[in-house]
Amino acid sequence: MLELYSNENVVQHMAIGPFTSVEDAKGEISWYEKIFLEQTGMRWVIEDKITQKVIGTCGYLNYEAEHKRIEIGYDLSPKAWGKGIMTEALKPIIRFAFHDMNMNKIEAQVTSENDASLHLLSKLGFHKDGVLRQHEFEKGRYIDLAIYSLLKSEYK
Repeated sequence: MLELYSNENVVQHMAIGPFTSVEDAKGEISWYEKIFLEQTGMRWVIEDKITQKVIGTCGYLNYEAEHKRIEIGYDLSPKAWGKGIMTEALKPIIRFAFHDMNMNKIEAQVTSENDASLHLLSKLGFHKDGVLRQHEFEKGRYIDLAIYSLLKSEYK
């Protein structure tokens, strides 16, 4: 986890800065445990099939049971970019939300300049709902967030 999140390219579109210590990584893992125990989200690690090293994470947060809505998030080591790994990882995660969790809607919030993530979401069938202009203040500046969603009725 430390190696993954200490890479500036991994965290460039995230609200966090690069990790600098084992304590940072432990804090992230504690957050994963917290959202799972609170039933507000869950996170899985993505491992390299050969080395079994952590090369990314994916999962859900901001679970809204009343509305049957959840937000998806993911990240991946640059060494694994462009190999279809995130597409492979997200397909069963999406299926899990619709079939096992009985969600009606999966949302994604992506910085407007994160072209790779925007392409991935479109490839997975997500539709652009709009843009939240200057929605968050991160790393010293306001950022726009593009909102994408996939409805259960659209899921194939």
